[in-house]
Amino acid sequence: MRSFASDNNSGVHPLVMETLIKANQDHAIGYGDDYWTREAVTLIKETFSTDCDPILVFNGTGSNMIVLQLLTRPYHSILCAETAHIYVDECGGPAKATGCQIRPIATPDGKLSPELIQPYLHGFGDQHHSQPGVIYLSQCTELGTVYTVEELKAITDLAHQHQMCVHMDGARIANACAALALSLKELTVDCGIDVLSFGGTKNGLMVGECVVVFNSLFNGEVKFIRKQTAQLASKMRYLSCQFIPYLTDNLWLQNAQHANAMAVKLYQELKVLPNILFTQKVESNQLFLTMPRHIIDELLKSYFFYFWNEENNEIRLVTSFDTTEKDIDEFIEKLKQLL
Repeated sequence: MRSFASDNNSGVHPLVMETLIKANQDHAIGYGDDYWTREAVTLIKETFSTDCDPILVFNGTGSNMIVLQLLTRPYHSILCAETAHIYVDECGGPAKATGCQIRPIATPDGKLSPELIQPYLHGFGDQHHSQPGVIYLSQCTELGTVYTVEELKAITDLAHQHQMCVHMDGARIANACAALALSLKELTVDCGIDVLSFGGTKNGLMVGECVVVFNSLFNGEVKFIRKQTAQLASKMRYLSCQFIPYLTDNLWLQNAQHANAMAVKLYQELKVLPNILFTQKVESNQLFLTMPRHIIDELLKSYFFYFWNEENNEIRLVTSFDTTEKDIDEFIEKLKQLL
């Protein structure tokens, strides 16, 4: 069934599937001491143009838990937007894994700013208070919005002034790069990000993410946390081999550009229809909008998608690297019939 529920529902890019099949043709040493993993690590370092410390993991939640354990002690607090994945959608995993207090910050569009963060930067050195340790950012945000380079630098500068670190959850960072016409390096290393959760599952990979440590103060430690967090794959080649076609010839960018373009097309078709109101800017591959509840209920009989705020009749639609114009045309035609 075709849907606009999530880019997690999309398939695997043919070039990635082809590489998985090739990696399956022979034996390989486990736990990452194989050709595929060495090649992937080399490509990742070349992509970010820095001597970073990348490790492959199973999924995004595991990636976030590893990063936050790496950057914190249990007496720290982690600052994030109130819509942040680590606060809303990971069942308390990051809080349990780190022992840290997670401090959600209200935002109108899912984006933090120095002005929003500043009131939470207090109690430093006071043994009675959790010590602000990490600022967690999602790029793109959970509301589909995108941080600019200037916005990111302002936040990382503020964090580093207070000896804090910045963790970027890049589950959809490819869509942000496509939206801003910037490289992965320009949107991470050059902005002062300390550690990145580099996602690919939402953009054409079958499974797997990569923790990329940019801050050399933490080099060498992350592999031990990966093992303790049950994210070390014995047959590592099936995770790592996917990043080879993904990072070759800008496949990651092409996939994201297509997903974003399909979101623009869907937005253009939707915005002219009656009784439809967008609640967030469409800056990536996610659309947030409201429409009459009886229309939503009828539409759900033919298409699967999620409510974002059911009380307000707000839904989320997501396009993917494999969304087609036909998918959009058929969806719009069905909606027009209902309206």
